[in-house]
Amino acid sequence: MPQQVLADPPRRVSRKVYRRRRIVVFGLLTAILVAFVYVVGSLVAPIPATAAVTAHDKTIAQPAVQLAWPGYGASAIVAPDYPGASASHGTEASVPIASITKTITALVVLEKKPLNGNDQGPDIAFTQRDVDIWNQVIGAGGSWAPVVAGTSMTEKQAFEAMLLPSANNYAISLANWAYGSTDAFVKAANAWLAQKGFTGTKIVTPDGLDPGNVSTTKDLIGIGKLVLASPALSSIVSQKNATLPGAGSQDNTNTLLGFEGMDGIKTGNTDEAGNCLLFSAQVPVGSTKVRVLGVVLGAPTHDDLWAGVQALLTSVKAGFHEVTPVQKGQVFGTYTTAWGASSKLIATESKSFVVWSDTPIQVDLQTRPLSSGFTGDILGQGTFTLNGKTTTVPLALAKDVPDPGFGWRLAHPGGLGS
Repeated sequence: MPQQVLADPPRRVSRKVYRRRRIVVFGLLTAILVAFVYVVGSLVAPIPATAAVTAHDKTIAQPAVQLAWPGYGASAIVAPDYPGASASHGTEASVPIASITKTITALVVLEKKPLNGNDQGPDIAFTQRDVDIWNQVIGAGGSWAPVVAGTSMTEKQAFEAMLLPSANNYAISLANWAYGSTDAFVKAANAWLAQKGFTGTKIVTPDGLDPGNVSTTKDLIGIGKLVLASPALSSIVSQKNATLPGAGSQDNTNTLLGFEGMDGIKTGNTDEAGNCLLFSAQVPVGSTKVRVLGVVLGAPTHDDLWAGVQALLTSVKAGFHEVTPVQKGQVFGTYTTAWGASSKLIATESKSFVVWSDTPIQVDLQTRPLSSGFTGDILGQGTFTLNGKTTTVPLALAKDVPDPGFGWRLAHPGGLGS
């Protein structure tokens, strides 16, 4: 007889249904929770940062200068404010300097009788002794300017009479006035030269006619700096002429004044020294001016001297460059995000430098990673270094870099927070 199968009791059936329903509900809740966590996590997870891709020269350098040195004597050139802008040519030995001596005379007289700013200084009364000195200078074949007994000049006017027409007699009269005698002056001048470190320079007269007045190109550059540092002397050596009591109208023997900004300093000429010029100039370079000092000694003729100085100064000017390594709006990098947004990284301002010869400008960029940002946000800087001095320029976004948005976040969970 077949065995009878009994149906599950109603309570057992309800337990199974409940269990199944509970599994479904918990599964659904879990799925909802996972989805919720996913969505919330996608919304609050940090956006992946993007580094800038940069491209720039590490150094910026111009061609090296080729100076046009004269083919005679000795020469030197320096731009005091530009390290490395210094060069010399020819002998470094002490040689006769002729009337360039008068710059030393002026500086040493100022040690005893200083002039402040634009002061004229005390009056100097000229006597028959000064007329006798004038006649002696004429007899020796030196350069001179007239003097009249019983007249007077201010100290500054006497310097003008000495420095502009290069009057030997006024150099001697000034030395006597300040120190009592030329011997006392010479002793004081050589002590002053030693104290200043001008070991290659020696003078035996205040006027420069004697070939025993000698110096080196290095020392003369240093002496030129001291002349320019004196407001009284720097204003005199830049004058083309002056009208003086007892001496009348006197022209500057430096006929190159004004050439490439030349504003001094002193000529010289004797048979032993040849034709010489200690000069200074504010050379125009782009939108600025560069102070230059130079000296050329031993030219055979005045024409050779003028041509040599002009060629040298022109070549010095060509050795300076106004360089703009960064211009406002210049692109230094690019940000490109994983979600396709991009912006250039640009300079917020321009910077220019005056550079001597092939002196390099060092360039260094620092940038920060970007997640999102707005136009103008500063995300780095460019640092430009010349001769040990640095200048920085902020780098900013050229346009907005927006958040990736909800859709991209949901679609790229692996790209978040990386």
